[in-house]
Amino acid sequence: MRVRAVLILVTVSLVVSVSAQVPQGWKMRVDQSQDAQDPDDRPDLAFTTTNGGFHVKGGPAGVFWNPANTASGSYTLQASFRLNEPSSHTNFYGLVFGGGGLEGAAQRYTYFVVAQNGMYLVRQRNGDAVSDVQRRTMHEAVARPGPDGSSTNVLEVRVAGDTVSFVVNGTVVHTAPKSGVTTDGMAGFRVNHVLDVTVQGFEVS
Repeated sequence: MRVRAVLILVTVSLVVSVSAQVPQGWKMRVDQSQDAQDPDDRPDLAFTTTNGGFHVKGGPAGVFWNPANTASGSYTLQASFRLNEPSSHTNFYGLVFGGGGLEGAAQRYTYFVVAQNGMYLVRQRNGDAVSDVQRRTMHEAVARPGPDGSSTNVLEVRVAGDTVSFVVNGTVVHTAPKSGVTTDGMAGFRVNHVLDVTVQGFEVS
């Protein structure tokens, strides 16, 4: 299903007060980082629709999802991510899946993300704890910013039988047994601190 949304203005508060335009039906949760390099107390996070997709800019790291987007069993989750300008340091963005309890202390989800330096990462979160499915790894399939400072990466998570495949721009960069990855649940995406990212073609099939 393809996601279509209109804009409404709401105020979201989690640990710190963050105001943003949020597409109808969508929710967001910001992190609680205490790292001075990755501050979560910025008030300038913007989450809007644009050209049939979404635009996330500035502010703290966050997870963005629509409760209507759930998947289980075998499925494919995909989206195209355009980094509109480089970050001042390594920051990741990409897909979220297997989500549950995202508005509470018992949040859980798996995320497959890439960074401008050519790295990808697969990680699971349970509450405040995180664990690597695949640690930060360099791969030539991950597009880096060009002369104009932008880059586009199409990410896919393919859950088929007992295998989960992680795909960047058509190349499988990692596979894992389904038994070791939480895959059933809500799907969305994640954008880390102070990034400017446009998301297009978000789809679960």
